[in-house]
Amino acid sequence: MGGMVKAIERGYPQKEIAEASYQYQRAVEAKERITVGVNEFVIQEESPKILYIDDSVAQRQSEKLVKLRARRSNEEVKRRLYALKKAAAQEPQLRGNGISEANTMPYIIDAVRAYATVGEICEALREVYGTYTEVSVT
Repeated sequence: MGGMVKAIERGYPQKEIAEASYQYQRAVEAKERITVGVNEFVIQEESPKILYIDDSVAQRQSEKLVKLRARRSNEEVKRRLYALKKAAAQEPQLRGNGISEANTMPYIIDAVRAYATVGEICEALREVYGTYTEVSVT
C-alpha cells in the first residue's frame, strides 16, 4: 500500500476498525461472544441517575451569557479575537526540528481576559483553520 501515511490517506485503518467493531458487535448480539453483564448474567436493576441536567440549567447559562455580553467591552473582545485570527493565519516559522514556532496561546489568553467565550474563540480559529472532516473510505 506504500506505508502508513498512504494507508491513512486511503482510510484503511478506519475501515478495518469499523469492520472489526461491526463483527464484534454482531457476535455479542448473536451470543457467539459472551460478555458478562452485557449479554449474559445480566442483573436487572434500574441504572442510577448520577447526573441529570434539565432545561433550567441551559436557561440559567443563557441568562449568564447575556449578562456577560452586556457588561464586557464587546469592542475589546472583537479586537482580541481579530488579533487571534491574525496570529493564527500567519505562516508558521519552522525550527530545524520541524516544529512550528507559531504560538496562538498568548492571543487566546488575551481574548479570555477580555471575557471572550470559548465558543467565540473556537469560531475565530475555525475561520482561519476550517473544520476537520474525517474522510471515510468504504
